[in-house]
Amino acid sequence: MNIFEKIESNVRSYCRNYPVVFDKAKGEILYSKSGESYIDFLAGAGALNYGHNHDYMKKKMIDYITSDKIMHGLDLYTSAKEDFICAFHEKILSPRQLDYKIQFSGPTGANAVEAALKLARKFKKRTGIFALMGSFHGMTLGSLSISSNKSNRAGSGLDLDGVTFIPFNHGPFGNMDTIKYMEYILNDTHSGIEKPAAIIIETVQAEGGVNVADIEWLRKLRKLCDEHDILLICDDIQVGCLRTGSFFSFERANIIPDIVVLSKSISGYGLPMSLVLIRPELDIWKPGEHNGTFRGNQLAFIAAKAALEIIEEEMLEEQVKTKEYFIKQFLEREIKPIDSSIEVRGMGMIWGIDLSGLKNDNITSAVIKDCFEHGLIIESAGRNDHVIKILPPLTIGIENLNEGCNILKQSLLQAIESAKGTSNISFSTNII
Repeated sequence: MNIFEKIESNVRSYCRNYPVVFDKAKGEILYSKSGESYIDFLAGAGALNYGHNHDYMKKKMIDYITSDKIMHGLDLYTSAKEDFICAFHEKILSPRQLDYKIQFSGPTGANAVEAALKLARKFKKRTGIFALMGSFHGMTLGSLSISSNKSNRAGSGLDLDGVTFIPFNHGPFGNMDTIKYMEYILNDTHSGIEKPAAIIIETVQAEGGVNVADIEWLRKLRKLCDEHDILLICDDIQVGCLRTGSFFSFERANIIPDIVVLSKSISGYGLPMSLVLIRPELDIWKPGEHNGTFRGNQLAFIAAKAALEIIEEEMLEEQVKTKEYFIKQFLEREIKPIDSSIEVRGMGMIWGIDLSGLKNDNITSAVIKDCFEHGLIIESAGRNDHVIKILPPLTIGIENLNEGCNILKQSLLQAIESAKGTSNISFSTNII
């Protein structure tokens, strides 16, 4: 590991929890250089919904490469982009009666968020943005300004202004009527807060600790935006592409955002790609007004189209429903009874185990460490990293899903017992 510590920047983060050199991966399994295998409950932080090296996508990309097709095309018209746009419109937008223009903004989710913020401000001719406490939208200055994590914001090196943070539907302010609060702000001549150009939300806050917005709250938010001439931006970067059970996370509320940002698993294979979906009347960009050298990742277009085909061919939506039920039942029956203070929440295939009630800042790191030692890669999220986040590939087999959940349970038991100073649990993955 010396070469990484000697040469690579201190900014590295995920690797600090998993101190091995990874070499291969297939499906939901990662393999280290020395041959150990690990069940993946991280899935590239949501970038690998279809698992590692899916054979169908891999073949499509290999065929493309060996045919000497365009590999870099800026925003030129290419056959790869044409095929993806047609497939996305036919399989995703049209069946849902969603009338969106597609903007290819750059390789990362933060690029898409920056574009969405710029366009909202340009269209409404207002500078303010409402964001939600517990939000995470990226690490560039614009996206960081609407992310609430204090430690992340501290890395900016300057004041991040122009944003008003509103309590989320659930969390520390869960009993507060946040819709009514925004009504007061917008109607009170003495609130001191100007009407924003847009409100940006994650319907499920992933990095914020797997906080799930209520359906009725989302509908009221859409109504508030309509009544006050405010754009609604939905960040589906981590919880889109079937992660919550439907392709878009907002579908369950039967609402239509004005702007949607997608990245991570939209490329299917973990390749850099992001989209901004825009209501046609909002598309007032001048040519080149927001661009980027790598906004046309041709291989990502190929893999993304293949991913849309996989969703249909493998009946992935039904798979997610089955696995959602499994995870929910496991958490309710096996995890919550461990301690009355433990909370579980989530939907689809993103779930969180909130350990903040245990009043021990070292529990989550101990769980993650023990999970890794027993062959499971998992991460934490939320305030003070007190939430264990379950985020496996959507394609994970039930056997490995079961094994991973059992490893998690045993590691949690081990960490709690160790914290109590009475660690005497023998490790086993044959609990259920």
